[in-house]
Amino acid sequence: MLDTLLTIISFIVVLSLLIAVHEYGHFWVARKCGVKVIRFSIGFGQALWKRKGKVDETEYVIAAIPLGGYVKMLDEREGEVDEADLERTFNRQPLHKRFAIVSAGPIANLLFAVFAYWLMFINGVPGLKPFVGEVLPETPAAVAGLNSGDEIISVDGQETPTWQAVIEAVLPRAILGEQVPIQLQREQQSIDQVLDFTTLNADNIKPENLSKSTGLQPFRPKIKPVLDQVVAGSAAERAGLLHGDQIIALDGVAVDNWQEFVESIQKSGGKEITVELLRDGGALSVKVTPTATMDKEGESYGKIGVSLLVDSELLSKYQAVWQFGPLEAVGEAIEKSWQIGSLTLKMIGEMIVGRASVDNLSGPISIARYAKTSADAGLSQLLGFIAVISISLGVLNLLPIPVLDGGHLFFYIIEWIKGGPLPEKVEIFGQQVGMALLLLLMSVAIYNDLVRL
Repeated sequence: MLDTLLTIISFIVVLSLLIAVHEYGHFWVARKCGVKVIRFSIGFGQALWKRKGKVDETEYVIAAIPLGGYVKMLDEREGEVDEADLERTFNRQPLHKRFAIVSAGPIANLLFAVFAYWLMFINGVPGLKPFVGEVLPETPAAVAGLNSGDEIISVDGQETPTWQAVIEAVLPRAILGEQVPIQLQREQQSIDQVLDFTTLNADNIKPENLSKSTGLQPFRPKIKPVLDQVVAGSAAERAGLLHGDQIIALDGVAVDNWQEFVESIQKSGGKEITVELLRDGGALSVKVTPTATMDKEGESYGKIGVSLLVDSELLSKYQAVWQFGPLEAVGEAIEKSWQIGSLTLKMIGEMIVGRASVDNLSGPISIARYAKTSADAGLSQLLGFIAVISISLGVLNLLPIPVLDGGHLFFYIIEWIKGGPLPEKVEIFGQQVGMALLLLLMSVAIYNDLVRL
């Protein structure tokens, strides 16, 4: 229950922030263009908080349904307007001002994404160095000649100090079925190769299949199962396990790395097992019964309440930070925002023509879960997540779909070409079509969310 509550809170905070940024873009430019703003609302429905500002007595509102927002401007099409305020109505503004006001929301989201990425790169993104793990046969990685232990130095000329940097550079190309050049470091030699994703199909590029389909998996060093902390009151404490104990076998089966130890414990919930270990140079044997625990999917697993003693030398060998200085981070943030924005547009196009699966669409449930996961992972991960969602909002709102900002801009372009506005009936029909398209898109996204759950 607490985890669900934190997920909802994370979702509301992130979404409200990005909505506020979007609507502030409209609000700020409207004010600069001399348009009177009646209301600035974050959310829809019943007002939870509101106050009136000193300028134009604009009403600032936080409403109950945090799934959007709006800036209400003075407009003759929505009611009578005092003669003294006619020149401050939105509908009487010249075309270039209306265009600027409407486009300001998506642009604000795109600029905010650059700012979020800038903060992320300055703060640094810790991660694993991009050493290649097991290379599955007949995958693009295998065809390109990658070997286990290779370090990926760059992707298409972009340096990749961590696995996250590799993934973010490579996977968009995989989803779009493109080729991408990479540079490897192998036994102190630099090697150039090309990953060819043109053979991947819609099923291959589903999120759950991407790692196996591309053949790119991180190298996992064998870490000795040496215990660090023993949780008070846990099964491990009751069995007499201590800090520094090295596990050597479970029920007579040798264990030489931490992952094997964890997997064996997880399979033994509620069952007594014999743990053989080394302590102060001597061998010991103890009995422990892992506590049976339920995960989020309702599956049972065992745990005993211990953590891994991290080898500092091993950690320094495989750990890295993806980070830039304040000035260099500006260019990186702009480039990253451009990449994500371009990928979003390409993905939409690929889904329309059927070359990319609509399973890649995510709705509010997935966004909420990613918000919570990102917040748990640290500031840099949260900033990166906020940047991606902000870009998505900006790009989607610029699409030429009526009821979206891009639809209004499309109508303005037609007005500019033909020298006058479209008939009101045409605009109303366009908005009805646009609403139907949005409902269809949202239905598919929510369906995907439910399938993932």
